[in-house]
Amino acid sequence: MAQRYGGKYSPDGKPAQQPAKPAQSFRNAQVDPVGMRANLMFVPPAILTLLSLNDGAIGLALGLAGAGLWTGGAFLLREGLKAEAAFAARKVARKPALPRKILAALLAGTGAALAAWKAEPGVLTAVIYGAATLGLYLTAFGIDPLQDKGAEGIDEFQQSRVARAVDEAEMSLAAMTDAALRARDRQVEARVEQFQAVARDLFRTVEEDPRDLTAARKYLTVYLQGARDATVKFADIYARSQDAQARTDYLALLDDLEQNFAARTRKMLVEDRADLTIEIDVLRDRLQREGVHLDQN
Repeated sequence: MAQRYGGKYSPDGKPAQQPAKPAQSFRNAQVDPVGMRANLMFVPPAILTLLSLNDGAIGLALGLAGAGLWTGGAFLLREGLKAEAAFAARKVARKPALPRKILAALLAGTGAALAAWKAEPGVLTAVIYGAATLGLYLTAFGIDPLQDKGAEGIDEFQQSRVARAVDEAEMSLAAMTDAALRARDRQVEARVEQFQAVARDLFRTVEEDPRDLTAARKYLTVYLQGARDATVKFADIYARSQDAQARTDYLALLDDLEQNFAARTRKMLVEDRADLTIEIDVLRDRLQREGVHLDQN
């Protein structure tokens, strides 16, 4: 059946519908800290393994040992890059307990030394190739953070409590991400990521002032665990039936959670500023009693 053409510039035409804005802003975009360079570190041990297959028993043993160490270094490098990215994203953070990037360089250097020994037996040759690999690794990827960041004046026990609470909360967020992927809905995935960004704003606020942990604990435990369980249940239902009502209800739940988390973060920031104002006023009173007159301007 013929249909009359119409558009925003036609007589009695209606304006074209504007495309929906993306649910997630660029502020929440995250870059995978493990890039192509790190993934390429799995190539040398694979080549070493292939080249060692026809080198006899000793050559094969040395080649496999070197490839194993090199592969272990590549895995440690990936974890080290992730830990470094998490350290850089936080204003208050403790240095990684295990210097993964440095250990990765040591393993890669040892693997290269064994590979050099296999090809040309000799201590000097092995040391030269191992040291060169170690140096190139450190030059390309750097070393791990070796000092705490922003931890001056913060009680170490309280900071440890906050770190454990945030780690548990991150596990809930990771479970939400895995469940949302099963739903196979891009809008749902984007909304989950947007909520996670708001939740992480709360995490960072608590990390900067561990005294806020008491007020935020139910958000980091009860609310996030409930959000995780709801996401898992929604993903199971939606993957089977594509239930539109379940999708609508779940997105409404995310809206409510996001508003509550944002409100809690704003409230903690206001309380922190109020505490700072009180401390400044008390300090001024003490200085005035000591005869020190401060300019109020």
